[in-house]
Amino acid sequence: MQIERQPVIILVRPQMGENIGAAARAMLNFGLTDMRIVDPRDGWPNPKAVAMASGAAGRVLDTARVYPTLALAMEGIDYAYATTARGRELTKPVFTPATAMAQARAHDGRSAVIFGPERTGLENDDIARANAIVTVPVNPDFPSLNLAQAVLLMGYEFGRDILPPEPAPHLRRSEAEAPADRIEIERLGDHYDDQLTQAGFFFPETKAASMRLNMRNMWSRLTLTKGDVRILHGVLRQLTRR
Repeated sequence: MQIERQPVIILVRPQMGENIGAAARAMLNFGLTDMRIVDPRDGWPNPKAVAMASGAAGRVLDTARVYPTLALAMEGIDYAYATTARGRELTKPVFTPATAMAQARAHDGRSAVIFGPERTGLENDDIARANAIVTVPVNPDFPSLNLAQAVLLMGYEFGRDILPPEPAPHLRRSEAEAPADRIEIERLGDHYDDQLTQAGFFFPETKAASMRLNMRNMWSRLTLTKGDVRILHGVLRQLTRR
């Protein structure tokens, strides 16, 4: 699935092909396919990026465009977000990923999300070319995100209200794991009622009716499987046999 008016993902001076490939996979997870690469350290194309993209995400790399500078890579972009924890000395609005991507979804023009090199992040000259800053609220004692994680986070926030929800996976259960029906619960309650009556549990007689009612209510509240019911019958049989 490809999302219309999706944001462009711009990787500025990425250092490792593996990280470019991992970013491509993160993009395609959320239907994003437009990647632009600025001055990659190891040149382009990069076989390590292709290997990491692994299959379908390779098409993101096939159509990726390479630019010598960020200024040229901003071709056709109306509004750009720079992902960084730096650059606060520049006067720009600062957003969380959720807020920024909500704006990008509502924006009529073409938006872009800019990511910096793995080791140093974006420089102020790069940030100056963006309209706003996106900063992830992370643990201040460990604020580091790798490139693919950052791309994945922004892709998720952009696609969360656009992509169709996936149904919960259907798990095939064994017969023992299937829910016990009401008749099975009733028979279990009867079995315990009979054996507890023989053991003199319902005493004194004036309280026997309310005790039985409470026991029956307890059985109905329990979420039991067919296997659970068999075990509880077996436990009681073994106890009464002894």
